[in-house]
Amino acid sequence: MPDPQDRQPFDLTRRQVLEAGTIVSLTGAMLPTAALAQHAGPQPSPENGMTVHLSFRVNGRPTALDVDARASLLDLLRERLGLVGAKKGCDHGQCGACTVHLDGRRVASCLTMAAKADGRDVTTIEGIAGANGLHPMQQAFIDHDALQCGYCTPGQIMAAIACVKEGHASTPEQIKEYMSGNICRCGAYVGIVAAIEQAVPQIERS
Repeated sequence: MPDPQDRQPFDLTRRQVLEAGTIVSLTGAMLPTAALAQHAGPQPSPENGMTVHLSFRVNGRPTALDVDARASLLDLLRERLGLVGAKKGCDHGQCGACTVHLDGRRVASCLTMAAKADGRDVTTIEGIAGANGLHPMQQAFIDHDALQCGYCTPGQIMAAIACVKEGHASTPEQIKEYMSGNICRCGAYVGIVAAIEQAVPQIERS
């Protein structure tokens, strides 16, 4: 049996190899956290200019707050103001589930920077009903079963109101064209067109 004293300088025992492997594994597991902490971008704060102060009106109510300059209007509405009617669908401006009105014009709030709301009027699905009841478009959607799962419905209704006010609801074909940016996975399109046709006279009189 070899004398332990005869080992070469780089001879290692099995225990030493296992101990070294354990240390390397633990170190490797800690590196990503340390690296993230070291290279993470600066946190939003007024000092580094990454927040903006906004003063605007939401559904008729004056609102003022500081927000991350990178935040979308959708995230501001849902996460900061608790207005969850506008839905996060595709988050790429392609489904219309996040449609709200900015100064009366429909916008995809997932693609609209929150900072753009400064000094302006934002209207969401929560703000369209009147003191006497539902908005005519909301009632028309109910009357024509223009919703099934309901996920896209707030965006559909906001887009539909805008469609009428823009003067693009004269014919079923025109309605379909100008509502094409709003997707309904349940396929309630027939009811949606019928609802818009019903609501047109009432909205035009208001």
